[in-house]
Amino acid sequence: MSDGNNINPFESYSGSMNLSRPSALLVLFSIILICALIVTKLEIIGVGLLLALIFGGVYLYYLFTYPIIGFYTAIVLNFTILGIGRYIKGLPLGFAIDGILVLTYLALFLNRFRTRVDWSPAKKDVTLLVTIWVGYAIFQLANPEARSIAAWVSGRGIAFYPFLFVPLTLMLINTNKKLNYFFYIWAFFSVLGTLKGIMQMIFGVDFAEQEWLNEGSYKTHILFGKLRVFSFYSDAGQFGANQGYTGVVFLIYAMSQKKIIPKLIFILVGLLGIYGMVISGTRGALSVPIVGFMTYFVLSKNIKVLSAGIIFLAIVFIFFKFTSIGQGNAQIRRMRTAFDPNDASLQVRLDNQKILKNYLSSRPFGGGIGHGGTKAQKYLPHAFLSNVATDSWYVLIWVEQGIIGLLLHLAILFYIMAKASLIVMFKIEDPYLKYKISALIAGMAGIMVASYGNAVLGQMPTALLIYATMAIILNTSVFEQEIDNETTKLDPITN
Repeated sequence: MSDGNNINPFESYSGSMNLSRPSALLVLFSIILICALIVTKLEIIGVGLLLALIFGGVYLYYLFTYPIIGFYTAIVLNFTILGIGRYIKGLPLGFAIDGILVLTYLALFLNRFRTRVDWSPAKKDVTLLVTIWVGYAIFQLANPEARSIAAWVSGRGIAFYPFLFVPLTLMLINTNKKLNYFFYIWAFFSVLGTLKGIMQMIFGVDFAEQEWLNEGSYKTHILFGKLRVFSFYSDAGQFGANQGYTGVVFLIYAMSQKKIIPKLIFILVGLLGIYGMVISGTRGALSVPIVGFMTYFVLSKNIKVLSAGIIFLAIVFIFFKFTSIGQGNAQIRRMRTAFDPNDASLQVRLDNQKILKNYLSSRPFGGGIGHGGTKAQKYLPHAFLSNVATDSWYVLIWVEQGIIGLLLHLAILFYIMAKASLIVMFKIEDPYLKYKISALIAGMAGIMVASYGNAVLGQMPTALLIYATMAIILNTSVFEQEIDNETTKLDPITN
């Protein structure tokens, strides 16, 4: 006999004993038979399908057990999905990140189904801000200028990715260890991006990249017979700006490392990022390290550091503006044109902005999400806004969501930057945490400025990195509390 608390071993079944049941054997043999039929009929494709099903099943098991896997997966896809799209045609890869984010939220619900999900970590002002932003995006469906629902869906990431990713970051990145993993994944794929870029520069592009160039991208990526390196990113502009972003973040993040080997590794990551920026030939990307490091010098509140930083940046400016050193190098020669106010490309952009200003003067809500720039030609080939290049991220927001949307967007960004900067300068006491948060703020400042010249901020892989940053830099108290708790454990004596 067994009571309510003890289990009689003679009345229980082990896993192997369960297989002796007819129903279990029937299920097992059915699975084996189905697998055999799939392999027989589809051959190598069938093997791939079975492996995908097995991998998918294992992945879903761990995702629903540890929802943070979904967060890290989104970061990985954020780096790789556009590059994969050059090799795999026809798959709706654009919805992959959407699917992962939805699955991660579902995993959160189911993982804590019995105890209820504690949403209090996400109850922050940054969550309110992105909720207002997505609300304005939904309002855009009623914009009288909008003509295509499909175009709105294509531009959904502008509002829905920050709306989904900011709360997810607040919920899941709540320890220093998890924050470090975020940096590690970022570092790995950025280094991979630079290495791929070096391969393109030395050995040329592969068949899929050549096909992408032949489809029209050669116009902006092969200048005077020289390739603008784009790696596995969407284009050279995004590659250059994101690598400059990586350079800023990891050269500062390296100072948060207590041991010499990790410090040297992250310095190398940062330097490779800067090198990737240079070989991209992206002029506007140069503003990322200039503004980023200047922001860090201010955050440091150290007069000596600030003075040395200003002198260093002044030397960089003089090098590009007033000398011809390195003019034989195509990348340096192209980046030097960023300091020329009479550059033809800049004048074309300014002329386009004048045209758009006249058109939008009577349209305070813009032309509708997904309706701006040449990308909208897929849905509205003959519309006025589809035939004027936007180039800048802020011009894109202005065109699609009007002056009201642009002001709202800028207000959100500057509020986050201002508050986070004050936290770093006057509240955070732990020097290593200060380096980490300063790195993220400095990188974001650089991207914000670079986004005036190129549509950088809202495109992959910069997009999710920025949205995660927005949450992390306004959630520093959770990391400080963990540090305080660890200090208390090491030194339990209190006053």
